[in-house]
Amino acid sequence: MARRKPPLGVWLYGIRIADVEPSGRACDLTMRYTAEACDRWPGNSPILSCSLPLSRSRQKPTNYFRGLLPEGRHLEHLAAMAGVASADVYGLLARYGRDVAGAVVVTADTPEDRPGDAVPYDGDGLADEVAGLEDRPLAVYDDSELSIPGLQNKLLLIKADTGWARPDGGRPSTHILKVEDRRFPGLVAAEHAAMTLARELGLTTAQTEVVNLAGIDCIIVSRFDRTVGADGTVERIHQEDICQALGINAQANQGRAKYEQHGGPGLAQVAALLDRHADDPQRELFRLAQAVAFTVVIGNSDAHAKNLSVLHTAPGVIELAPLYDSVPTMLWDTLPDRAAMHVNGVRVLSRVTVDDLLAEAERWPLAPAITQRAVEDLIDRMRPALGRLPEPLAATITDRTDTFLGT
Repeated sequence: MARRKPPLGVWLYGIRIADVEPSGRACDLTMRYTAEACDRWPGNSPILSCSLPLSRSRQKPTNYFRGLLPEGRHLEHLAAMAGVASADVYGLLARYGRDVAGAVVVTADTPEDRPGDAVPYDGDGLADEVAGLEDRPLAVYDDSELSIPGLQNKLLLIKADTGWARPDGGRPSTHILKVEDRRFPGLVAAEHAAMTLARELGLTTAQTEVVNLAGIDCIIVSRFDRTVGADGTVERIHQEDICQALGINAQANQGRAKYEQHGGPGLAQVAALLDRHADDPQRELFRLAQAVAFTVVIGNSDAHAKNLSVLHTAPGVIELAPLYDSVPTMLWDTLPDRAAMHVNGVRVLSRVTVDDLLAEAERWPLAPAITQRAVEDLIDRMRPALGRLPEPLAATITDRTDTFLGT
């Protein structure tokens, strides 16, 4: 008889809020909130996830926790290093759950007992790391206890006074380095420009920079789910992506379930989460309308439900997270002209108009006059910034903005 695996603790801001263990069926999980969590917060609060409201009953959290793990060959590599199957979410969490997206820490022991460390990159160490990512996806070592979702070649970093370091033993990372896809030269520079524009417009707080390492262009992005104190102390901020918040397995349908056209979430479901759990739903819906307008005018066809998140700003309260992975994909003719989330039923991104957004937002519900004000405010503040953007991005945004507005 196989020995029963011990539960893993789910920690949030130093509190063990839940225990998670294999359900005994396939690779599913079962989870139960602790008595401390149930006594501390009101029932049905979205403490860990909007898809897992606080309750004393057992719950099925597999899709939430699966959403903390990478995809494709990155997942296969992590599973091989851990000696478990790639579908074994419990085994992967036990090995890599100490530094994941948001503030949650998944571990069998107390997080404070093993705070981890930052291992400095000396000389050409970081360049060598980037050059070796094909053989060591996510730059995971025997002492790494980290995970990050996605398919793109990337690694996690800690920014220290002496330079860049890699996290070991679950030490919280502060930055994500992403490597340019050689099929799309100039992509990281375009993402940096788009993210710089988004930051100027108040749509994100993430800082980005482009560096060349081992002859490869890379973008380094500060994590919006981390804050760094004056003394260098890193604090986690809780967040979850929209697939997690809705309990959707993004890896279903051959990994395409994050796109609406393949059964993934739509904007109305995002709006419903904000309407239900935000402290000021109209403010958050206004921000959502601006995020959609920005996505349309920069031509980002990859704004799917794994690239949109909510922050848990207080127990039971959420707000729209800063934008990230905002890439103007329409600069490359070989990438599809699709809306990852449809706008008023329109699936072709370049065909979305402001009237479509007005009709879409009215169902959230956001009054057309307020949506119109959101769009006008965004465009009015964006136009002066276009002159600081590189070509052809500035020209592309200008053309797409005219089409979007019908001018």
